[in-house]
Amino acid sequence: MQTLNLVIISGLSGSGKTHAIKCLEDLGCFCVDNLPPSLLPKFAELCVQRDGEVKNVALGIDIRERGFLSDLFSNLDRLKSLGYSVELVFLEARDEVLVRRFSESRRPHPLLPQSPVLEGVRLERERLLELRRRADRILDTSDLSVHELKDLLARHYQQQGQRRRLTISLISFGFKFGVPYDIDLLFDVRFLRNPNFVADLKPLNGEDPRVRSYVLDDDETVSFIGLLDGLFKFLIPLFERERRSYLSIAIGCTGGRHRSVAVASRLREAFAGLGYEVTLVHRDLQKS
Repeated sequence: MQTLNLVIISGLSGSGKTHAIKCLEDLGCFCVDNLPPSLLPKFAELCVQRDGEVKNVALGIDIRERGFLSDLFSNLDRLKSLGYSVELVFLEARDEVLVRRFSESRRPHPLLPQSPVLEGVRLERERLLELRRRADRILDTSDLSVHELKDLLARHYQQQGQRRRLTISLISFGFKFGVPYDIDLLFDVRFLRNPNFVADLKPLNGEDPRVRSYVLDDDETVSFIGLLDGLFKFLIPLFERERRSYLSIAIGCTGGRHRSVAVASRLREAFAGLGYEVTLVHRDLQKS
């Protein structure tokens, strides 16, 4: 039988189960939330049939009704008997923490939506006692930030030797056409000398070697790129420490055809040389 590692995430409402599933997805697991327990064996069989394409799976299972527990346990036992690696992770938090989280989200407790949240928390804790007892790992998220929970899960479930690096997305643009949305870092390069005022260079764009040389060989640009390289050497390990998956960087000039294109292309080469996966889009290159 091909290897299949299954991590089952369950626990108390408000303890961070949904976030835990997202963290495991970032770590490379194939994730499915709210899968009925009765489908577990068939789901595992389908994963194995993918010829090794799916090896690490995280499943979020929300168990509130007593009848579902026996169904879950019987199917987990069946998976183990078939030789699958199965780990049941139970997430919990202190009563006062769960009450505060529900209060902050303004959501009622799903078990007792018409009652005070604390009553729902206590009822659910009582109903899930057996599930907690059967768990292979219990994680108390009371004092964990979302970043700390992600670090904890990474220590337990990141594959040995696996190193997930940032995917860096670069975009060049022209301020005259508006600033891109949903970006992490923005750099304005309108202070660099402008090829638009050079008759031979104006019809060209920043991908042309003559424009690139005009922009990138200037002393001020060389100094600026050097400062950017140093800044990114400082920032990127910090973003990686936070286990970010993506980093979006925008470079803007007036029209988005010359300076921003040349600088963004230069940064793409630098990031690629460091081993990062980089995408580059020149948003306004074809605009007049």
